[in-house]
Amino acid sequence: MQSKFLFILGFLFLFTACKNDSLIKRGDTVDVAFEKAMAMYQNEDYVDAADAFETVTRVGRGTEYGQEAQFYLAESYFKSRQYLLAASEYDRYISYYPQDERRVDAEFKAALCYYHQSPRYKLDQTPTRNAIERFQLFNNRYPDSEYVTQAANYIDEMRNKLAHKTYEGAQFYIRTEQYEAAIIYLNQTIDRFPESKWAARALVDQVETYIAYADNSILSKQQERYEKAIEAYEKFLQLFPESDMRAEIENLHDEALNKLQDVVTGEEASPEQS
Repeated sequence: MQSKFLFILGFLFLFTACKNDSLIKRGDTVDVAFEKAMAMYQNEDYVDAADAFETVTRVGRGTEYGQEAQFYLAESYFKSRQYLLAASEYDRYISYYPQDERRVDAEFKAALCYYHQSPRYKLDQTPTRNAIERFQLFNNRYPDSEYVTQAANYIDEMRNKLAHKTYEGAQFYIRTEQYEAAIIYLNQTIDRFPESKWAARALVDQVETYIAYADNSILSKQQERYEKAIEAYEKFLQLFPESDMRAEIENLHDEALNKLQDVVTGEEASPEQS
């Protein structure tokens, strides 16, 4: 039992000694400090590596080691999923070394940091908008980059998320029978995100919403609102002629048309009856 305890104690002593040797110490030269930081990075100890690279950036400012440390500081934060810090360090690298060949990688990774901060659609989408802006800027600056297609895909994904959020805003107003507000949000979904999968769905809902709005309106407003439903149907045909929602919107169109005819017929008959 005692020998086992001594063995464990000895192991812990050796482990601690080895760990201490791997840390940057006062008096280490810049190259030694950088090598220690890189060893942590290569061992995937990204949190400690970030601390070590930050030390190298301070003591090695203006040297090649300082430049390398700045890049790997950002990489360490990125790989440890500290995306806000990573984005800041990538931007600092770009600012300090604008002519460096790794600038393209740094700019793409900075945009990717914002992408990874993008929350689910129900939450505040400021990080999503920031990410879209950064990826769009990247593609404008580097149209020949190998990352252009990937950046475009991220943009599409995040715009679809923004469309989903706007569409769900419309659903709230539909459920609470606030038809004017619902139509505004449906229009925003269609006009701002026409390429998203939510645009076609929003047009179908818009036809249905105008019908419900007309049904619950005074007689003098019904014709206009049924006509708006028919206009939304025609817009759907122009934008999404091959949509799998075609049958659904056709039924709504027929309903709007029949109700419109009833209203017009009723208005024509009223003077004769009077």
